[in-house]
Amino acid sequence: MASKVIIIGGGHNGLVCAAYLAKAGKDVTVLEKRPLMGGAAVTEEFYPGFRNSVCAYTVSLLHSKIITDLNLHEHGLRIIPRKVNNFLPLPEGDSFVSITGKLQEEVARFSKQDAESLQDYEALLSSIVPVAKDIMLMQPPALDAVGISDLLGMFRLSRQFAKLNRREKQFLFTLLSRSAGEILDDFFTTPALKALLGFDAIVGNYVSPYSPGNGYNLLHHLLGDVNGESGRWGHAIGGIGSISDAVMEEGKKYGVRYHTNKAVEKVVVENGSIEGVITEDGSVHEADIVVANVNPVLLFNHLLSESDVPSELFSHFQQYKCGSGAFRLNVALNGLPNYPGRQVPHCLEAGIILGPSLEYMDRAYLEARSNGWSSNPVIELLIPSLVDDSLAPKGCHVVSLFCQHFSPDLGMQWDTCKEQAVTSILDTVEVSFPGFRALIEGVQVLSPWDLEREFGLIGGDIFHGRLSLEQLFSARPAIGLAQYEMPFKGLFLCGSGAHPGGGVSGLPGHNAARRILA
Repeated sequence: MASKVIIIGGGHNGLVCAAYLAKAGKDVTVLEKRPLMGGAAVTEEFYPGFRNSVCAYTVSLLHSKIITDLNLHEHGLRIIPRKVNNFLPLPEGDSFVSITGKLQEEVARFSKQDAESLQDYEALLSSIVPVAKDIMLMQPPALDAVGISDLLGMFRLSRQFAKLNRREKQFLFTLLSRSAGEILDDFFTTPALKALLGFDAIVGNYVSPYSPGNGYNLLHHLLGDVNGESGRWGHAIGGIGSISDAVMEEGKKYGVRYHTNKAVEKVVVENGSIEGVITEDGSVHEADIVVANVNPVLLFNHLLSESDVPSELFSHFQQYKCGSGAFRLNVALNGLPNYPGRQVPHCLEAGIILGPSLEYMDRAYLEARSNGWSSNPVIELLIPSLVDDSLAPKGCHVVSLFCQHFSPDLGMQWDTCKEQAVTSILDTVEVSFPGFRALIEGVQVLSPWDLEREFGLIGGDIFHGRLSLEQLFSARPAIGLAQYEMPFKGLFLCGSGAHPGGGVSGLPGHNAARRILA
């Protein structure tokens, strides 16, 4: 008889894990607390006639192996690469534009020296990307401690690591230990270029670009591809939920059962072994294997009984760092917003970054630490309806506003002050896109607290835990737990709190399934 598997949480990693396990002959059930599957990778109507990717909203990290293994293109997944990667409005009507193959030319408008330095910087990163991609597909080795020497041992497991020269190896460890701001200041002088590159270091990361140890984030967001083009970003037609839908279709072929409105209240442990789960309606679901696709804090400090969890692990997850300070707005517009300054073709189809310098981003963080949010936040603005007319009525548009920095520490206080934060966000957008407010038909507002209670993203943390050295590789989510198997027979972790971390990659789900089937 096939092993009976229950997966807690229908986010994309859980769906990926379910599909792989079912294809291998397991009897798989997915329990999701929300009315639809997909977790934070969903497309929903948020205003009559307007649909959008509610939380996650752009595609790159979804691994090509998963796309192939699970036949996602055959199930309708279609990803369109951005013609312009990023567009940064700048003071006094100028702009900075990132187009694949043309970035050096754009940088030369501001600094010929920086254009030359860009070649060196990109060459160093390009040499390291294959090593990181190797490691993302690995099960991290069990280590007694995490330090540079331990990480060196792990990197040596990558066949690509041996190809690095001394300088490239040094740069890899620089990324893991220093701040993105300090690294970028060493290479460049152009504020817009540093803002473009440094934005990746604060995405989903409640830190200043000058916070030590966030340099890894410069690398993490370069590890994907779109349709085989490395480092590109794109739009999923139908919204990000089309990824979850395609994975579900593959799972259905092999008998996966999907149940919505089924929130799990407790994981049942008897004599150190998993017996199943109890849902909030009191139903008992027996299982040989339970796979948690939730933040590890929710698993260890809420779903498991405190008496079952070793005290050092309970304490560890009380101190586990979550809280990305993310604030999401989905906006329905009755027309297309316009930037009155320098434009290039297709620039409004790009990821539009409102944050012209690292100093601007640093001030936004410091103000949020003091006041709860920034009056001039960092925003990525995306208009997916420009390339996908299924999302809005004719002549109208949907806009994603992914905003940093908003304190996750406010918790439920966000219910009384989020409208003030929305005012700051729209004021900031209005500076670059005058008349934006006048186009608004409706707005969906998701504060860090909304993201936590609706999607289980503690502190609004889109990565299920900070991507910093003490929470990466063999320490994700804790020393001794990075191999996807938790300290109870039959319990596994497959969410973004497992290696290799967050983003819509599917890799934690893939790697966990491989471990379960080993």
